[in-house]
Amino acid sequence: MRWMADLFLLIGGFFTLLGALGLLRMPDVYNRIQAGTKAVTLGALSFLTGIALLQPSWWTNLLCIAGFILFTNPIGSSTIARAAYMAGVRPWQLHGTKPAADPEH
Repeated sequence: MRWMADLFLLIGGFFTLLGALGLLRMPDVYNRIQAGTKAVTLGALSFLTGIALLQPSWWTNLLCIAGFILFTNPIGSSTIARAAYMAGVRPWQLHGTKPAADPEH
């Protein structure tokens, strides 16, 4: 059981690190939101699984935390993306490509 817990903790650390690198490396706010939300959510859930394997008596608290993460991360990321779009932040584009048509105009 200890080996499985350690494996989940390593997986959680790996995906959290990937999410942090995505926040630094992605070119615009929309890509950063995706990297931060998806990778860090998977990392956090892996951490919680590893902790649950190490401390089985904590599973109810960890389940509540996991539910909170799964509920708030998509709502928070979509709210940030909508606010950026409403503020006029355009998605990043490669040089030489046509800009995307604005659906509101």
